[in-house]
Amino acid sequence: MSTTKTAPAFDPLDMNSYSLNKLPKRPLSKVGKFCQVWGLPIAAILFTLLGYVIDIPILNVKQQLMFALFVTALFLWISETVPNYVTSMLLICGLILTGVLKAKPAMATLGDPTIWLNVSAFIMASAMVKTDLVKRVALWLILKYGRNAGSIFLTFLAINILLAAFVNATAAKAALMMPLFMVVSAVYGAPGTDTTNNFARNLVLHNLLMINASCNMYMTGSGANLLGAALLAGAGVQVFYFDWFMAGAPIVLAFGIIAYVIGVRFIFPLTNEDRQPKLEGGREALQRAYNELGAFKVNELKAALVFLVVLAIWATDKLHGLNSTVVAMLGAVVMLLPQFKLLNWNDVDVPWHLMLFSAGAYSLGAGLKATKLMDVLTAQLMDVLGMNSMNYMTLYGTLTAIFIASHFIFQSKNMRTLIFMPIVIGVAQTLKIDILALAMPVALCINCCWSLPFNAKPNAMLYGTNKYTMGESFRYGFVMSVIYWVLLMIAGGTYFQWLGITPGFF
Repeated sequence: MSTTKTAPAFDPLDMNSYSLNKLPKRPLSKVGKFCQVWGLPIAAILFTLLGYVIDIPILNVKQQLMFALFVTALFLWISETVPNYVTSMLLICGLILTGVLKAKPAMATLGDPTIWLNVSAFIMASAMVKTDLVKRVALWLILKYGRNAGSIFLTFLAINILLAAFVNATAAKAALMMPLFMVVSAVYGAPGTDTTNNFARNLVLHNLLMINASCNMYMTGSGANLLGAALLAGAGVQVFYFDWFMAGAPIVLAFGIIAYVIGVRFIFPLTNEDRQPKLEGGREALQRAYNELGAFKVNELKAALVFLVVLAIWATDKLHGLNSTVVAMLGAVVMLLPQFKLLNWNDVDVPWHLMLFSAGAYSLGAGLKATKLMDVLTAQLMDVLGMNSMNYMTLYGTLTAIFIASHFIFQSKNMRTLIFMPIVIGVAQTLKIDILALAMPVALCINCCWSLPFNAKPNAMLYGTNKYTMGESFRYGFVMSVIYWVLLMIAGGTYFQWLGITPGFF
């Protein structure tokens, strides 16, 4: 007698139904398949042509080799022909073999203080995740304050801003939060990954927006922020955690609220019917997930105390001047101490591929600095765009607009930062403008990468929920990019001036 096993029925209110490994996998596009086959030969031809065949009169021999490496690395990073960390390793080898950099400075970038700050932050974030502290806080906030459609959006906004201070990996935040808003979407009429409505479109896209935008509030909000701070430090400009927070917090808060209003009223309008729950048991499902966490644990308290102390020291760095990397390392050490009984090395989730990618990006920056290639390219850019004759307000608006718009093309925040931040620094130095007056507003655009699935890892992850199309994502992202730029312009003429960042527009 044979028995047939029946698959368990799909439960749209079960948070476990929305783990990343259960989302439908999207096949590679035609472009992606082409790049996998032909990307490396194209990269080799590109490097040969730019480095040795085509003569570029404005560049000397080393600058031309650096330009060839620069363009080839960008092609490989953008096309994703090979993983980004492999491109970084190839780039470091190329810098050494072409004589642009010696072996030691090219490879020493893996020991950059920013790398160590990233590693330490990931160790501390691992403790927050392992102890279920971030999951407990997120569920508690939804249960406590998410009682209707409007309060649900604002509660998710608060969760995103809170998590950005503790978890500097946007992909980790997306993975943590996705089950929460997928359950809420099911309650409001869009269960699973094969149905959607305007409530779900708004909820998922607003969360995607704020998973990225909330990082702009904190200097440690993303690795790209730390890269930007490191590039500024290389130009002799120190940015304090407190100063970054004071500049970014008002913009992020205003942007999150305005984006919610614009989204539900104009882009994907919600009717009164859309705002009514369609499926019973949603709060009970979330409450059940919260109850499964059990009583507040000692390890959660330990993790919270260590990170809050580190956060407090970071936030007051302007008063005492303690090195933020050393503070983060001490926090990570405490969490890893066997006597503290909180975390062991096997529990740590450090994305070493990201560290290798960052090391390659820093090596690229070292090569650009050694050859002074960016000085030459910046001068050419300024001539083409007529920046030499622009007033400060026009320059401010142009640079921030270009940087925000670049996210429609580039796949990596680190890469965008690496390309544009030296240009901004070079423009400021050439025109004898205070570097921070141009670089800080641009730095607050680093995490503007919310319009297309390839712009950042959370984008690709949430696109897999099938709650919106690529066209809808582009339309939503474009409108929000314009709104963010307008807020930056308002800030540049008002409170940035009050903070002493900009000289004002008038």
